[in-house]
Amino acid sequence: PSRRPPAPGSRAADAEAAGPASEGPIVARNQAETGPANARWRALLAEGGPILADGAMGTMLFASGLQFGDPPEAWNVSNPEVVRRIHRGYLEAGSRIVMTNTFGGNRLRLRLHSLDKRVSELNRTAAILARSEVDAAGGRALVAGDIGPTGEIMAPLGTLDENEAVDVFAEQAAALVAGGVDVIWIETMSHLSEIGAAIRGVRQASATVPIIATMTFDTRGYTMMGVSPEQAARSLLEAGADAIGGNCGNGPDELLPVVSKMAAVAPDAVLVAKSNAGMPELVDLRAVYRADPPTMAEAALGFRAAGARIIGACCGSSPAHLAAMGKALGVPHPG
Repeated sequence: PSRRPPAPGSRAADAEAAGPASEGPIVARNQAETGPANARWRALLAEGGPILADGAMGTMLFASGLQFGDPPEAWNVSNPEVVRRIHRGYLEAGSRIVMTNTFGGNRLRLRLHSLDKRVSELNRTAAILARSEVDAAGGRALVAGDIGPTGEIMAPLGTLDENEAVDVFAEQAAALVAGGVDVIWIETMSHLSEIGAAIRGVRQASATVPIIATMTFDTRGYTMMGVSPEQAARSLLEAGADAIGGNCGNGPDELLPVVSKMAAVAPDAVLVAKSNAGMPELVDLRAVYRADPPTMAEAALGFRAAGARIIGACCGSSPAHLAAMGKALGVPHPG
């Protein structure tokens, strides 16, 4: 579909750098099969069928008492049992990939809370918490080290230098790997330069850990920085990601065409769909998500039909949503 050209100096950099989206299908370079990768990741893919990921962490923490503006990552140390309970809920719902409580665990975000000297501690602890719950549940699930954006804008539109970004992500990834994660999940990215820096940073920390990379798309079908699903698919696979897709956004209806477009240009890729539980609404200064478990279960079937292999949920979701999604997908349920 056509769209208005971005205003000069606003969103063009990523889209132009990504190249045209009309080229023929690309072949996914599946690092899990052709390169060094985690054996647990390879084994999970080899099982066949859809893979149920987990759901929200942040909104679950808010429901447990986290105050708006406070860093969720601090709860890995101050309230570890709450974090563990959230992981446990998703595992009991059937999730095979659980993400660490480290979305904002890079030093640039943590600096806002004077926690930038505790990057290693907070990320490593988060990985250990998730690993302990996975092991207690039988060890069938994978632990994904969650890496979100820095919160800064990459140069030349912003001030974040590419080399610094790589170093920031490498520091976080190294701590997650030290804590025992099976994969790294880079999520909620809008800028190809930033997600590219994140992938390079992860590779500095580990040459073998598998990488899941997902971007966030708006109602127009583009990221905030003007990246299309086709451009994202090409760039992420060329950068060496093992699985690609979309997360967050405005609900499953917005993410479904994103998955379809990625599947069209990368039919062999492991595709990921992890949408919010509907479009957020502001109620009493809190975001409220209206999509109930049956709605998300129906969405899961749509994602699978569109080509997604890894299917989960993002903001506003709960273990109840994931349980309904898993049942709809026919994935094995623990117990």
